[in-house]
Amino acid sequence: MLSVPHLDREFDYLVSAEQSDDAQPGCRVRVRFHGRLVDAFILERRSDTDHVGKLGWLEKVVSAEPVLTHDIRRLVDAVAARYAGTRADVLRLAVPPRHATVEKRPPPSLEPLFPQPVDTAAWSAYNGGAQFIAALGDGRAARAVWQALPGESWPQRLAEVAAVAVHAGRGVLAVVPDQRDVDLLHAAAVAQVDGSRVVALSAGLGPAERYRRWLTALRGSARLVIGTRSAVFAPVCELGLVLMWDDGDDSLVEPRSPYPHAREVAMLRAHQVRCAALIGGYSRTAEAQSLVGSGWAHDLTASRQTVRERAPRVVALEDSAYAQERDPAARTARLPTVALDAARAALRDDAPVLVQVPRRGYVPALACARCRTIARCRHCTGPLSLPGRDAPGALCRWCGREEPALRCTRCGSDAVRAVVVGARRTAEELGRAFPGVPVVTSGGENVVAAVPQRPALVVATPGVEPVADGGYGAALLLDSWALLGRQDLRAAEDTLRHWMAASALVRRRDLGGTVVVVAESAIPTVQALIRWDPVGHAEAELDSRTEVGLPPAVHMAAVDGDPGAVAALLATVDLPDGADVLGPVALPGAARRPAGVAVEQTVDRMLVRVPRDRGLALAAALRRAIAVASARHDQEPVRVQIDPMHIG
Repeated sequence: MLSVPHLDREFDYLVSAEQSDDAQPGCRVRVRFHGRLVDAFILERRSDTDHVGKLGWLEKVVSAEPVLTHDIRRLVDAVAARYAGTRADVLRLAVPPRHATVEKRPPPSLEPLFPQPVDTAAWSAYNGGAQFIAALGDGRAARAVWQALPGESWPQRLAEVAAVAVHAGRGVLAVVPDQRDVDLLHAAAVAQVDGSRVVALSAGLGPAERYRRWLTALRGSARLVIGTRSAVFAPVCELGLVLMWDDGDDSLVEPRSPYPHAREVAMLRAHQVRCAALIGGYSRTAEAQSLVGSGWAHDLTASRQTVRERAPRVVALEDSAYAQERDPAARTARLPTVALDAARAALRDDAPVLVQVPRRGYVPALACARCRTIARCRHCTGPLSLPGRDAPGALCRWCGREEPALRCTRCGSDAVRAVVVGARRTAEELGRAFPGVPVVTSGGENVVAAVPQRPALVVATPGVEPVADGGYGAALLLDSWALLGRQDLRAAEDTLRHWMAASALVRRRDLGGTVVVVAESAIPTVQALIRWDPVGHAEAELDSRTEVGLPPAVHMAAVDGDPGAVAALLATVDLPDGADVLGPVALPGAARRPAGVAVEQTVDRMLVRVPRDRGLALAAALRRAIAVASARHDQEPVRVQIDPMHIG
């Protein structure tokens, strides 16, 4: 496979009679290209050629296993076209490396899978839920965006719809953000479907085990495949349903070229094979709402009365309120008395209390105590942090250098203050405010999966909140400004997603469940949490992006790299009609740089915006321009991302 953009095309080779039986479409081979051996896939067998000149011979058939199926090849072509990438880069994501020993093992013999009844009564709580289940049982291509109720066991619900499709004779693919979600869904799925027909794929598996499980899907033994973002390419036989949970999670975006989002790949796949699809979450992204608004997917939501019955009580209180409180514990723990009262009530009821903190670590950001200037590294200008109470000095979060003596570059003061307090520092403060109560910290490398039903304070960063048996008695959402105040297109959307994921773990209001969010109640995102209205928030977010011309209302390409290289690329590209070119803007040092660009070099970003119906034309134009630049070898590397998650 040649990842060079200007060589992203098919090449013809001759096949000897001895190789003919094994050299079938989809098999791995080795060919000689420009004097060196390279890995390749056979795409097609033909008796004629358009090549003018002498053809080379196929060097070797590496394996007779047809690992590149027709459906996966179509998907690879579509993803490369959608994201202005090369097919070799997408193939690297779609087909794992070969493990010869695993491949030679014969597939296990399995008993026929007989249809089994599945209890789907819980789906009747959602408008259209019963009809969606019936459509899956009939093998129809029903597509929906599911708004999970607070307290809902999403692994159990997804396992039920997967079981319906499997017992109807179809394959199912489920994509979730991380390993913890894979484990939860796998445990629920094996209770509904024969465990030998369920496989889990994730990056944590070794090469041999991952390839073995991938082959079980390719050979048709596995009917339900569960995995993280790369599993979206898994070769599921007779695919009938694609499931995705929490599509707003950043981990679903591939960090390697061409940077596809697993949601978009899954929807492309559902469209190509005309199968059913379900996107679920406690909150909703603007992209998922766009699918509903376009009519591509239906809404699966519960009635307002059902939502009110299931949701906890949500209270919002301004961050400054604790400063006027007389309770010394409130000042110590940086919490209003209302929040402390909710925590104390839950602890008296022998229930754990969840405390969500936006940042991990001890003190992730420092500033001058006199003039409030952010403390930055002298070497790379990265933000300085304090790794612990007894740390000898500050540490740069970008380059990792230690700064033993801090002095403000603006006023010269050596006094510093915390800008953001991390999870470990918060745990210390809460321990002093609640003496004798165990404090559990979940975040970073120390992730706790579950906590028992007993009095405890659980301090967690977003996305790694432990599940509590019987639910939390209360949840305290701290430092909301650190989430809402980010200079990012998705700041409000991500904040609500983190808040709702934490609040969904709290008991319902009639059982005393309370959520206290330390934020101004007039903020629309806070109001959406209080009303538990993620659909309304997603509609407003989509409307606001449509008004200013931002994805998903438009398609946008971000071109990053050396200023000269970016300008040269855009000077050669033949942009489609209606394209707007925005920029350039210098990227901060924290931004991930294109390969080959040194740290000390300036990186510019240019944005190219086109209407929704010109997205493929924009990607094709950029793809051609990248191929021309690659052939010339006279410019620095440039990174092109189509519809990046974070624009700024």
